[in-house]
Amino acid sequence: CEPDGLSTITDAPDYDPTTDAESLYNAMKGIGSDKEAILDLVTSRSNTQRQEVIAAYKCSFGKDLIEDLKYELTGKFERLIVSLMRTSAYHDAKEIHDAVKGVGTNERCLIEIMASRNNRQMNEMVAAYKDAYGIDIEEDITTDTSGHFKKMLVVLLQGTRDESGVVDADLVQQDAQDLYAAGEEQWGTDEAKFIMILGNRSVTHLCMVFDAFEKIAEMSIEDSIKHELSGDFERLMLAVVQCIRSVPMFFAKRLYKSMKGLGTADNSLIRIMISRSEIDMLDIRECFRLLYEKSLYNMIKDDTSGDYKRTLLNLCGGDDDLAGEFFPEAAQIAYKMWEISAMTKVQLRPTIRPAPSVDPAADAQALRKAMKGFGTDEDAIIDIVAQRSNAQRQEIRQAFKSLLGRDLMKDLKSELSKNLERLVIGLMLNPAEFDAKMMRKAIEGAGTDEHALIEILVTRSNEEILAMNAAYKDAYKKSLEEAIHSDTSGLFCRILVSLVQGAREEGPADEERAIADAQELAEACNADSDDMEMKFMSVLCTRSFPHLRKVFQEFVRYSNKDIEQIIKKEMSGDVKNAFYAIVRSVKNQPSYFADRLYKAMKGLGTDDRALIRIMVSRSEVDLFNIRKEFKETHDVSLHEFIQTSGDYRKTLLMLCGGED
Repeated sequence: CEPDGLSTITDAPDYDPTTDAESLYNAMKGIGSDKEAILDLVTSRSNTQRQEVIAAYKCSFGKDLIEDLKYELTGKFERLIVSLMRTSAYHDAKEIHDAVKGVGTNERCLIEIMASRNNRQMNEMVAAYKDAYGIDIEEDITTDTSGHFKKMLVVLLQGTRDESGVVDADLVQQDAQDLYAAGEEQWGTDEAKFIMILGNRSVTHLCMVFDAFEKIAEMSIEDSIKHELSGDFERLMLAVVQCIRSVPMFFAKRLYKSMKGLGTADNSLIRIMISRSEIDMLDIRECFRLLYEKSLYNMIKDDTSGDYKRTLLNLCGGDDDLAGEFFPEAAQIAYKMWEISAMTKVQLRPTIRPAPSVDPAADAQALRKAMKGFGTDEDAIIDIVAQRSNAQRQEIRQAFKSLLGRDLMKDLKSELSKNLERLVIGLMLNPAEFDAKMMRKAIEGAGTDEHALIEILVTRSNEEILAMNAAYKDAYKKSLEEAIHSDTSGLFCRILVSLVQGAREEGPADEERAIADAQELAEACNADSDDMEMKFMSVLCTRSFPHLRKVFQEFVRYSNKDIEQIIKKEMSGDVKNAFYAIVRSVKNQPSYFADRLYKAMKGLGTDDRALIRIMVSRSEVDLFNIRKEFKETHDVSLHEFIQTSGDYRKTLLMLCGGED
C-alpha cells in the first residue's frame, strides 16, 4: 500500500564539484559569510553530489568542509546545513546516537527512525554507527531502553523485514487471527506475537492482515494497539502500523506536531525535511494538505525565520495550490481512511464506572457531614461525587432528601464556589438535565456559544436529544426549539432545528443510496453556495453516521476532493463549523472531543464551561478513548494538559482517570 515516492531534491544537471567547492570557499572567506550563497548551493544538490563537493573541497583547499561550515554558521541554520552534508546513513546514526547518549532518552526520535526505515536504510545505518562511534548500535539502544519497547527496536534493527512482495492468503488470515487472539480475545496481551508479526512481515502482507483483522475484531489494528499496549511500546507499534499504511502520511503528522503550538521541535523538523527530501517529500506535502488546513510550505513559513526558513522552504520545494484537488496517492489514502473508519466499531470506554457495593444513605450522611458547621470538607465531597456513576449519584440525591429533608443541590451550591461548584453540580445532574442546562447557558445572556450548541446536538443520540428536550421544557417552561429560534438565524438556525428533532436515521449504510448521496453532494459543489449548503444539510443532518461514512468515502471518488476540505474552503461561519463537526464526529468522535478539549485549554485562559461540559458528559461514555486520541494528536497526555488548580483540578483529574 506504499506508492513510489516523489522527491523535491534531485541531482543538479551540469554541475562541477570543484567549482562548487570554490564557491563555498569564497562564500566563507573573509569577515562574515555569504549564507544565501551557501544555502542555495547546498539545497540544489543531491546528497551524492554534496559528498563529491566535500571531497573536492579537501583536494582543493586541504580543509574539512563540514568543520568550516560549523565554524562559519550558527544555531539551527548551522545544524540544518551541516546535517545536509552528511550521508543519510551517517545522519541517521548521529540522530540515534544523540537520542541515547546523555541524560534521558529521546524515545520519539528512536521511534520515528526505527519505524520508518527500510532494510537497506537500516543496514547502512548500523554500519555507519559502528564506523562513527566504534560500538554496535544495538548495544547502545539495549543499554538505554527496556521491556517490549527494547525488544521491538532490536527486531526492527535487524533490517530483515520480508521484502519479497509474495503474499500467502492463508498466512494473512492466520496472522490476523493470531493478532486478535493475542490481544482483543484474551485477558492481558501476548506482546511477543505483536512484535513477531509487525516486525517481520512484508508491507503488502501486513496491509492485508490489517484489513482481515478489522473484519474479525470489528476495530482497526490501531484501536486494538491503543487498547492493549501502553507507553513507548504502544507509540512504537502505532508508528510501525502508520508506516506500513503510508510512510508519507506518518511523516506529515510528525511534521505537523513538530510545528504546532508554542515553540518548534526543530530537531524533528530538520531530521524529517532532510531525510525525506530525496525520497517522498511531494507525497508528504500532499498528505499534509489532506490532513491539515494549510500547505506544509505555509506552515514552515509561519513557524520559522531567516536563513533557516529559506533552507527548509527550498527542501520543501514549493507551495501547494490550495484548491484541495488530490494527487492520485492522496485520493487513495483519503478513500482508505474513510473505509477504515467505516469498518471500525470502536469499543467505547468510560473512565467512571459504578462503584461496587455503595450505600446511598451512607453517602448522603457523609456529604451532609462534609457540609455541616464551619468550613466545608471539599475532599470528602469530591471523593464521593467523582467516584460514583451518575445513576448512583441520583440515588444519593434521593436518599439525601428522604433522610435529611434537604435538597442536596442547594446545599452543594451554598458550600462550594466557582468552577468546583459548576463541576460538582454538573456531575450531580442526570445527563438530560445537564445537557439541557448546558444548552440554556449557551443560549442565554449576551452572545451565544455556538460551539457548545453544535457540539451537544451533533454528538448526542436521538434518545439523548429527546430526553434533553423534555428536561429543557420541564426546567425552563419553553421548548428548546423555541429557544434556538429566538437566538439564532438563517441556515445555522435551520441546521440546529433539524438536529434538535432527534430524528436522525439509525442503522447501517445503504450502499446504493450512499453512492447517490455522494454524487449529489459532488454536483452541489458546483452550484451556488445557498443551494450547496441546503443539499449538504439535507444529507448531513438526517442520515445515520454509518451511512455518512460511506457517503464521504464515495465523495472522494466522485469529486477527487475531501469533504472536510470542501467545507473549510466553500463555507464560512457557524454553518461551516456545524457541518465540519458532523464530519469530524462521523470520522472519529473521540478525536473530535480531544480536539475540543485541546482548544478549551490551550493558550491563555481556559474555557472552563467547555472543559466541564466535556469531562462531565463523556466520563461515563468514552473519555478513555478521548484520552488516547488526545495523547496521539497532541503528544501530551490529557492528565498533564489539565493545568487548572486546587480542588477543581483534583476533581477533573479524577474524572480523567489516569495518566497516559
